[in-house]
Amino acid sequence: MSEFRGSRRPRSLRPRFCAYCAEGKLIDYKDADALRRNLTGLGKIKPRRQTGLCAKHQRELATAVKRARHLALLSFTGVE
Repeated sequence: MSEFRGSRRPRSLRPRFCAYCAEGKLIDYKDADALRRNLTGLGKIKPRRQTGLCAKHQRELATAVKRARHLALLSFTGVE
């Protein structure tokens, strides 16, 4: 029984890369569709381990989502 304690699903073996660093794109708060891909169904911002972004772009993403919410381009909750 102790061999199963703390076991989790196996992680993916493919290396993660930041999509914004690789393609040289900029994070824009006015592009609501691109920002919506990084939100959960409840409207929360996905963590870095799910999005695969670097720390710099994850911070920019959070700022852009907050700006888009303030200007009503995105909703604060997931219900639309």
